[in-house]
Parts: sequence; structure tokens; C-alpha cells
Amino acid sequence: MQIAIVGAGYVGLVSGACLADFGHSVICVDHDGARIRALQALQMPIYEPGLEALVQGNVAAQRLSFSLDLVAAVQAADVVFIAVGTPSRRGDGHADLSYVFAAAREVAAALRGPTVIVTKSTVPVGTGDQVEAIIRGLRPEAEFEVVSNPEFLREGAAIRDFKLPDRIVIGTQDARAREIMEAVYRPLYLNQAPLLFTTRRTAELIKYAANAFLATKIGFINEMADLCESVGANVQEVARGIGLDRRIGPKFLNAGPGFGGSCFPKDLLALLQMGREHRVPLHIVETVASANDARKAAMAQRVVAACNGSVMGKRIAILGLAFKPNTDDMRESPALYVVNDLVEAGAEICAYDPQSMTHARAMLPQIEYAADPYSCLNGADALVIVTEWEPFRALDLSKVRKLLKVPLVVDLRNIYRAEDMARHGFVYFSIGRGKLPEDLRANNIWNLPHEFYKSATSPPLV
Repeated sequence: MQIAIVGAGYVGLVSGACLADFGHSVICVDHDGARIRALQALQMPIYEPGLEALVQGNVAAQRLSFSLDLVAAVQAADVVFIAVGTPSRRGDGHADLSYVFAAAREVAAALRGPTVIVTKSTVPVGTGDQVEAIIRGLRPEAEFEVVSNPEFLREGAAIRDFKLPDRIVIGTQDARAREIMEAVYRPLYLNQAPLLFTTRRTAELIKYAANAFLATKIGFINEMADLCESVGANVQEVARGIGLDRRIGPKFLNAGPGFGGSCFPKDLLALLQMGREHRVPLHIVETVASANDARKAAMAQRVVAACNGSVMGKRIAILGLAFKPNTDDMRESPALYVVNDLVEAGAEICAYDPQSMTHARAMLPQIEYAADPYSCLNGADALVIVTEWEPFRALDLSKVRKLLKVPLVVDLRNIYRAEDMARHGFVYFSIGRGKLPEDLRANNIWNLPHEFYKSATSPPLV
């Protein structure tokens, strides 16, 4: 099958490479000349595990190509996927659909034969109707159907998610479009991936509802972590205890500094805007979004409190800048909040991340960057773990202890056991794993005595 993908960003590139790997002939088109030239030279514009090899293999097999010529790509295609960005619109948080509508107009001008046009971008309910109206208004004689096929790709695991999906949601009531979409995804039948056919508007809403529910689980377990710190419970055991209930499940129950990335924050805002437009209060979604913003904003205070109430002039080592492991994406990353707030409080920051350093230098030019984790720690008054990259889970703790000026670790991802950290002589703070001092729970500050801060003989197991 001949497939054109409009937009060679994260979703478009991953989708195009995977569809080519299924055996389809795929052309990814984009207006960004630098991006297309880089892809033609097999240089990836994003970091995603396995993507480079997948692209190289399918380009070599002549199933995947990249072009600036949208007209030629669309005219040769049986199916056209629109996979352009829908960032939050300034002012109201609504999804900015200008790129989607611009793509629709360009596709309309290029249509030649019967074509299925698929919105892969995350778009509010009713966008498919608007895309259809745009194309119909420009080309009333054209044969086409507009289908919604939202993506559910996790950054860092996108290829596996595409090839082994929990479900494939396809929004159409047109028989021919259904048949074409079944052919697109036929290779996944061997994996028993369920195809869920719905109306177009239902498919559009499923994407937002899924992300809002997952964000709610994260927000919930973070609040349980706060309660654990008040009553002296362990949030990891709480999460396991509730996650074993099949009605709840264990995923997205890891307490931490709040969620970030390109999807959850903007999708919650867009969903809230949809609710306002249709006069449907979405109190739970609104609370989750507000609680997450507050969560990220409070993380730097944990570091300040651990540093005896002040970081003025102190050197803080930050491990992890991307919003999650296995990606270079820093959009809405908790690290941005932590670093900026600590700098404002007078700290000197040295940071390291395995993949996002290039983006970080542009977003956080005021800090120092290290070439590896250990050089980042050298001479620091505290280590703060913000992103749970695999290499950070197995640091040589004896070496870490020697490199740090003060043996203080604030672990915002709970990647170490308190007992192990105590044995190596660290003052160690994590999230929701033990009772915190009363003044922290009241004021979000540890007013620890200087002697306690300097001591490494019997640190609290929190």
C-alpha cells in the first residue's frame, strides 16, 4: 500500500518507519528542509531507542523515503496520515490546530484519486469534521474519507507500542475507509492487536480520556506519597498493594516529581478547554492539572530543605533533565522547575543527562554541564536525582560518597533503597518512604540542625 505521512516529527517519523517495516511504501513529507535533508542523510532529529536502525533498514529496502514534495507524495498515496504538531495555544490552552488545517488545505489541493485521509495528530473532538469541511470546500468533487486514528506512543518505547499495541482506535463509519484501515494494520493481526472501530468523534475523545486517566493515576499516587510522609507509611508498598488489584493495575503508580512531556500537560489543558466550550465541568481533570503544577513547583523546596534551609552558594548536582528516561524530550520536564528554582535560590548547578544535553543548553544556559555522572558529582553539596535513567540506578555508591563534598542525596524517583544509602554513609531523602519531620510536613521545609545535616552516621530512612 502507498502511504504518505504529512509531518516528519516524532509521531510521523515513528509511524512512518513502523508502517514501512510492515511492508508498505511510505513517504514522509515535511516543510522543514533541514529536517528532511538530515533524514535523507539518515540522521535522526530525535532520540528514540531503535528508531535509527529501523529507519536505516527500511530506507535501504526502498520502503521508506523523505521528501519536501507533498503534492507528489499525496498523489501517489492510497492513505495520507496527517501527523503534524498540535501544541497548546497561548492564552487559553486549547490545542493549536493551525498546522492540521494548513496540512488539510495542502492535501486537498493535491488529491487526485480516491484517498483516505487520517488524522494521526492529537486533536480535539470535532476536528475531523472541520478537516472534512476544509477539504470538501476546496475540492467538492474529490473522492476522500477522513478518519481519526489517534496515536498512543510512549516516548522511549514508541516502536514497541506501535508494533505491539494495546489497541488500535479507528474512527470512521465509512465501509471503504474501514477496509483500507484494516489493510494498513493487517500485519498486526498476528500480534492479535484489537482494532476498535468507533465514530470519528469518539476516537478523538478516547485519546484525551486515556491521557487524562493516566495523569490522574500519577497525581493520585503523588498525593498518597505526601500522606505516607505524614503518617510514616511507604508509598511503594501502597502502590504495590493497590496495583495488584486488577481493577487498578500497577502502571503509572510511581511517586515522583510530577509528570511532564509533550502529551499529558498539553492534553489536559486541551481537554479542560473542550469541557469549558461545551459547558461540562471537568473537576477531576482540572484538579490533576493544578496538583501536578504545584508538585513540580514544590520539588526544589525539598532540596532547599534538605540543605538545611538554604542553597545559597551551594553546588548542586542534578542527574537527569529529560522528562523521562529513553528520550531527549525536555518539554514540561520537572527538571526545568527544579533547576530554575534552585538557581533563583542562589545555587550553583551542574547537570548531566545521557541524551538531552543539547536541548538543555538552549533551555537552561545559566548552568554548568558535565560530561558524565561522576564528574557532575565532584565537589557537590548535594546530589539530586530527577530522571530515573538506567545508568543512574547502578552508580558506584562508594565513589559517589567520595566525590560529594557533603554526603546528601535527594532522590525524587526512589531508585535507591534507603538501607543501602545509609550503609554507604549518605543522608538520604526520597519520596513517600517514611515519616518526615513535622516542620517539613507543615511548611514543606526541613529545618534540620546543622549537626544533623553534617552527620552521615545514622541518616533517616526516608
